[in-house]
Amino acid sequence: MTGLESLGTALEETEEWISALTARLGWQDREKVHLALLAGLDALRDSLLRDEAGYLGTQLPVLLRGLYFEGRRPGSHIPRAKSRTGFLERIEEGVRRDPGIDPEQVAHCVFSLLTERLPAGELEDTKADTPSALRMFWPD
Repeated sequence: MTGLESLGTALEETEEWISALTARLGWQDREKVHLALLAGLDALRDSLLRDEAGYLGTQLPVLLRGLYFEGRRPGSHIPRAKSRTGFLERIEEGVRRDPGIDPEQVAHCVFSLLTERLPAGELEDTKADTPSALRMFWPD
């Protein structure tokens, strides 16, 4: 596969994730959906232990993976968002405090999307590492 073909495939995979989240959220504004996806992924990443956050990132489409890891350095300390309030605040920050976006809805929909798209083993590991105060966002 050439570089341009790889880029096209990466863009398609990312578009599939955004389309799936658009349907889950029921929104029309794909830019807001994109922000919500990144905000949900970043909040989850920051709530997980470093190694588990890294494993989760490797399962994402390559373009999302780059955004997920952007600005993060291995070994750097990021305080974990263990509380429900802290987690939802991270999502609010990620969606630029848009009053029309419900961070709880974003959390439920992003976790549901991950449940659908992650390999079963990685999903179970991620769920197990999710702080107990946040497990309510995973679908049953």
